[in-house]
Amino acid sequence: MYTAAMKKPLTLLTSAACLYAFLTLAPTAPGQTTDPAAKLQALSQQLKLTPQQKVQMLPILKEEGPKIEAIKNNPSLPPMQKMRQLRAIHNESAPRLQKILSPAQYQQLQAIRQQDIKKAIAKKRAGG
Repeated sequence: MYTAAMKKPLTLLTSAACLYAFLTLAPTAPGQTTDPAAKLQALSQQLKLTPQQKVQMLPILKEEGPKIEAIKNNPSLPPMQKMRQLRAIHNESAPRLQKILSPAQYQQLQAIRQQDIKKAIAKKRAGG
C-alpha cells in the first residue's frame, strides 16, 4: 500500500521518465539533424517515401550532410551567403532527387528545405 509520502516521488519519477522518453523518441524535423539516416527517416515520414525511394535517397543525403554541416557551422559566413551556399548544394542534388521522387514529393521536399534554411538563419540571428 502506498502512503502519501511515497506517491509524490513516484509521480515525479514517472513524469520525468515520460518526458525523457518523449524527448528522445520524438521524431525530429528534417532540418534538425545532418545525420543522413535520421534525416531520411524524418523525410520518409513527411514525403511518404517507398522503401525503394529510401534506398535511393540515402547516398545523396550522405553526400550532402558534411557540406551542409560545414556551411551551417562557418561563423565567418553572413546569413545570406549561407543561404546561397545551401541552395547551391540542394541544386546540385536536384536532378538526382527529381528522378527518385514524384513531382509532388519533390515540390514538398523543396518547401521543407526552404523552411529549414529560414529556421537555421532565424536561429543564428537569435543567437542560437
